[in-house]
Amino acid sequence: MDTYEQLREILDSHPATAPKSQRIIEILRLLFTPPEAALAVTMSFKPKSPEQISAASDISAEEAIVRLESMAQKGIIFARKKDGATMYGLVPVIPGLFEYPFMKGRTTPLQERLAGLWEKYHQEALGESFAGNPTPIMRVVAVDRSITVRDRVHPHDEVKRLIEQAGCIAVTNCACRESVSKCDKPRDVCLIFEGTAEFLVERGFARRISREEGIRVLDRAEEAGLVHTSNNSADRATVICNCCPCCCTVLRGRTQLHHPHAFSTSRFEARVRPDACTGCGICEEERCPVHAIAVRDGVAEVDAEECIGCGLCASGCPAGAIDMAQRESVPQVPATVQEMGLRVVQEKGRMERFMKIMQR
Repeated sequence: MDTYEQLREILDSHPATAPKSQRIIEILRLLFTPPEAALAVTMSFKPKSPEQISAASDISAEEAIVRLESMAQKGIIFARKKDGATMYGLVPVIPGLFEYPFMKGRTTPLQERLAGLWEKYHQEALGESFAGNPTPIMRVVAVDRSITVRDRVHPHDEVKRLIEQAGCIAVTNCACRESVSKCDKPRDVCLIFEGTAEFLVERGFARRISREEGIRVLDRAEEAGLVHTSNNSADRATVICNCCPCCCTVLRGRTQLHHPHAFSTSRFEARVRPDACTGCGICEEERCPVHAIAVRDGVAEVDAEECIGCGLCASGCPAGAIDMAQRESVPQVPATVQEMGLRVVQEKGRMERFMKIMQR
């Protein structure tokens, strides 16, 4: 089997998937040199030492380190320090191979070529595969200012609490807007946490920030009409993406591919108080990213089935006529990142393949 197809199959075992397509093979050939790909197919998503990785290949630990460092510097594998030693592991397609190379900006001919290939891959296979399972990988988190005090029940539903609970926080460019470039929304608003943040900061893909600056990033994203999304688990945030409906992989699963499981909605939905609505149309024309609001006879109306619960309409309503209320059927959030990932691979029929890779 071709080494790059073998690498694709390994990546496809992950919850994020890497569906079969000539596009992904072209992408992998651009990202990995043949020697790097040959080493990558011996690796796991679980970080290992250079000695462990070299033992599974036909090269020395010294040569393995050279290749591993080259890949880590390009952001196509993950690296972290443990007990003073550097460990290396594969990264999934999303978030990972797609995002990391664009976090420094879209400035090189290689990035231009990659941008075109990723977009074709998204349309042909990746978008459907990433979104196509009953348990979404990502979820919407409502804008804090749209939630009343009495509704503040679960910390994982409050986007600012996700930042307050984090240790290491980093900000970087939104790879989706860098790659697709269909709007002028802010790009330096992608928040990464903990070990991944440390890796991206160390390798120059992101910038470490304080909790206070993280809150300011959220506020700026909200003002720009971007939707807060995070990993679909209740234990901790690994990322907070601030998404637009025209460029971002998460929202495009709904806005372009019309997939019902593209992401999980928040546990809230928008409700208009007709007596307070002035019919200005801001919610319909400027704030709702999924066109779930329409002004009829001078009053805004919300399609509850289409509402994703982002809260942008409520926070942007000059008359204060929109409230965010808990849905009758609240989406169930997996307890941990691990639980979410295992559900997804099981639903996709990849459990055996994924566990085989993780047990290397």
